[in-house]
Amino acid sequence: MNLPSAFEEKMQGLLGEEMDAYLACYEEPRYYGLRVNTAKISVEEFRKICPFEITPIPWIENGFYYDGERLSPAKHPYYFAGLYYLQEPSAMTPASRLPIEPGDRVLDLCAAPGGKATELGAKLLDTGLLAANDISSSRAKGLLKNIEVFGIGNVLVLSEEPGKLVQYFPEYFDKILIDAPCSGEGMFRKDKKMVKAWDEHGPEYFCNIQKSIILQAAQMLRPGGMLLYSTCTFDGRENERVIGYLREHEPEFQILDIAPYEGFCQGIPEMLEEPDGELRRTVRIFPHKMQGEGHYLALLRKGDLSTARGQAASDRALAAGERTAAKAGKIPEPLAEFFRDITFGLDAARLDIRGERVYYMPKGLPDLRGVRFLRTGLLLGELKKNRFEPSQALAMYLKKEEYRHCINFPAEDERVLKYLKGETLDVEELASAKEKGWRLVCVDGYPLGFGKLSGGVLKNKYLPGWRLC
Repeated sequence: MNLPSAFEEKMQGLLGEEMDAYLACYEEPRYYGLRVNTAKISVEEFRKICPFEITPIPWIENGFYYDGERLSPAKHPYYFAGLYYLQEPSAMTPASRLPIEPGDRVLDLCAAPGGKATELGAKLLDTGLLAANDISSSRAKGLLKNIEVFGIGNVLVLSEEPGKLVQYFPEYFDKILIDAPCSGEGMFRKDKKMVKAWDEHGPEYFCNIQKSIILQAAQMLRPGGMLLYSTCTFDGRENERVIGYLREHEPEFQILDIAPYEGFCQGIPEMLEEPDGELRRTVRIFPHKMQGEGHYLALLRKGDLSTARGQAASDRALAAGERTAAKAGKIPEPLAEFFRDITFGLDAARLDIRGERVYYMPKGLPDLRGVRFLRTGLLLGELKKNRFEPSQALAMYLKKEEYRHCINFPAEDERVLKYLKGETLDVEELASAKEKGWRLVCVDGYPLGFGKLSGGVLKNKYLPGWRLC
């Protein structure tokens, strides 16, 4: 592979005698990975039903390698059921090293296409809030789809400048992940187009963007909260120097240890004009030392943890209580009728009806007027002429046992693929001719979407934009 001479020279200075080993890795095939959605299925259960060969990624509890040259996991029904996400192995690391607790308010600031956001949302276990932002509205649409496929309901999907978000979320979040836009040096083997992009926009272009983003994120993090900064590049200007810049302007930020792995390398304090030994706590990932691509990670805490959490929690509970008490209202009858077949009750205070659309909102959201967003909360469906039509997002959010009317197919049933292609299904042997109404379509017990039953025929309601081509 032809690498830019300026890049090779820089890497020679960084790696020294390891340079030959680094260059040799370009002759090796790239690695493919999938990450299990532990909000839907345990790792143990997934391994039992996985239809293709996988090998554990040793530093990711729910990550596995697969042979991407031979296998196509994105075409299997389990992918459409949201049981896993396809992601480069090293790229799984940032979300795995940000400690998420149930009830946390979490922001993924540069979230598209959703690899890290989906993992953060899964770890929340339908509590707290996942705010996922991407400045590109087109990329944010793909982000939203991936979040909905994963069945994450406590969500806010945004497409805004980070600087504008500061106005709405001052010291709001418990955890923030910044997978910053970068020069992409760590992805040269995976994607050769990144080399050309580097020639056009290298580290000098991105480092100022990164410095701006991390300072803006710092303003949205509550005292005692954690911030994880990551890039897929090797240049110190985009990595250690950005962390140094943050600590220079926000000295209350402390660098924390990251859960270790034998292949991780320490950050390099000497990247700063005045070396900071604490930067050894940050992590560099090199492709010649691990079965993955290149990354950098830094985990930081804002100030002292001792009193900040209790104060933040009490303030939050008060604000949420005031807001929900003011909004409590009546559940529309068509919606209430549909939810009589669902085993969990709706909280009327969390409903937000806009025109025909019905949303189920996370608690404690600020006033978002003026913010560009694609989704607030879980889209339950639409109210149309005294009836309720459930959404694809609701189907993915539900578990089979939570809805009384399900049609379950084994993965090998040809009707599964027909359903994913949008075709009408004959289900005479699964339902009597007299049965009618909405049915949750599942594969091996995991929801795919809705259909409407009548006379032994299931009319397909799978979302057109999601269909298998």
